[in-house]
Amino acid sequence: MGCYTLKTKRFAGVKEWIFRVIGFLCSLLSSGFGIILASSRYWRLWEFDNKVVQLVYIGLWEAYYHWEFKFSGTETIILVHSPVNSTWTISPEFRCAQNLILMAMLIKPVVVIFSSAAIRVSIIEASVPEIQIVCYKCSVLILIISSLCTIISVTWNHVVDLYGKTTLDFPPNFPVKKEALIKKHSTYVFPIGLLTTILSLIGMIMFLLEIRSLKVQSNLNVQHASKQADDMSINESSVV
Repeated sequence: MGCYTLKTKRFAGVKEWIFRVIGFLCSLLSSGFGIILASSRYWRLWEFDNKVVQLVYIGLWEAYYHWEFKFSGTETIILVHSPVNSTWTISPEFRCAQNLILMAMLIKPVVVIFSSAAIRVSIIEASVPEIQIVCYKCSVLILIISSLCTIISVTWNHVVDLYGKTTLDFPPNFPVKKEALIKKHSTYVFPIGLLTTILSLIGMIMFLLEIRSLKVQSNLNVQHASKQADDMSINESSVV
């Protein structure tokens, strides 16, 4: 019976570590992909009927285009950066993407901090399940918020850009006009956003499973302590 109990405890301990490690890794990967999304120049990729500028890559904070010109009889191509600022006509879905992705990028590292703290607590001899549960609950809440921010921003941007009518427009001094737009290209932003959300959800599920496991462990510890107290009380009574 004792051997069976020992094996059961070991198996439970292995499961808990699987939940912790997978949840931590998924949170870390999700945070990394969130940074990639925020810094990506491919939120919009527009093609123009223009001899100087054919493609414009529009990121959340900057736009990029290759400018072709002749210098001393030689054709030269340079990559030009143009900040997306107040001189642009910012559409609602684009402004929403800027705000939501920025918030998701800022709060996701907190998940890594909380999950690391929970793992650290589990390593010490006097493990405190209550502290771990609080850390994982905070991580789950942040992952829910960041997932909603990410999926709303990439989906709204993708749908409006390719299937709707966006009001996003260039400043007056931009080298190409929106009227010359001939094609909008799909980019990796939507798939990356979807992958980021899936990783966050997997991490959230792992943390929820870990919370349930910790609660079971906490209840068993309470029952074990209560049983020991009862046994001590019985032993003291028999001695008397």
